[in-house]
Amino acid sequence: MLTKVLNKVKKTLNPSKIVKDEYIDWLSFANAGMLEKGNIYCIDYVMKNLKSDSPFLEIGSFCGLSTNIIYYYAEKHGRNNKFFCADKWVFEGSEKSFLGDTKIKSKDYSSFVKESFKRNIAFFSPNSKIHPIEQFSDDFFELWNKKAEVKDIFENTVNLGGPISFAFIDGNHTYEFTKRDFENTDKHLEKGGFILFDDTFDGSIHECVKNMKEIEDNNKYKLVMKNPNYLFQKVSE
Repeated sequence: MLTKVLNKVKKTLNPSKIVKDEYIDWLSFANAGMLEKGNIYCIDYVMKNLKSDSPFLEIGSFCGLSTNIIYYYAEKHGRNNKFFCADKWVFEGSEKSFLGDTKIKSKDYSSFVKESFKRNIAFFSPNSKIHPIEQFSDDFFELWNKKAEVKDIFENTVNLGGPISFAFIDGNHTYEFTKRDFENTDKHLEKGGFILFDDTFDGSIHECVKNMKEIEDNNKYKLVMKNPNYLFQKVSE
C-alpha cells in the first residue's frame, strides 16, 4: 500500500517523458525488474546523442531488465560499444538465512536472480558485447584501475580499463555508496559522457537523491534532465 502511495506521489510531482515501444512492453512482461519508464527516455536520448565508442557501465543489474534496455537502444541507434555490468548479486537483507517466513534460502534467491540475469541476456541480447563482472562496484573499479584481465559470468575473458562513455548507477542507494560510485565513475567518464542515476527523483525515500545536489553544483557536469531521475553530462575534465 505504501509503495502505491509513493508511486502516485512521484508521478504527480515528477511527470515523466515516456517512450512508446512495443518491444519494451514485451520485454518488461518477461524480464523481471524494477523499471522507471522515464529511464527509457533518458537512455534513448543518450544513445541518440553519444559521440563515443568507449564502453558503457551499469552498476547493479538484478535480472537484466535495464541491461537489455540499454543494449536494445544502443543497437537501435547503431552503437557498438562494449558494455560492462558490475553486480555481486548480493541484496539488502541477504544476511538473513531465509526470505521472510519461507524456507527459501537467501543465498538460493541470489543464485536464482543471477541465473535469471544470464538467461535474460542470452535470450534478449544474443551475440552482444555485454560483459557482466561479478563484483561489488568498489572491487570492480579497483580492477578497472588496474586494467585487469578478468572473466565475465559467461566465461569470456575481457580486459578492463580506459574511458567510459555512459554509466547507469543503480547499486546501493545509500549516500556514501552513491558518492563513491559517482567519484569512481567520474575518474573514467570522458568529456561528453553521460551518467544516469536510478531512484533519484525529487522526493525519493532513497539517500542517493541527496547526492544529486552535489553533482548539480559540480561545474564539470550539467544537468541534462530530470525524467524524473537525474541524467547528467560531463562537460569538462
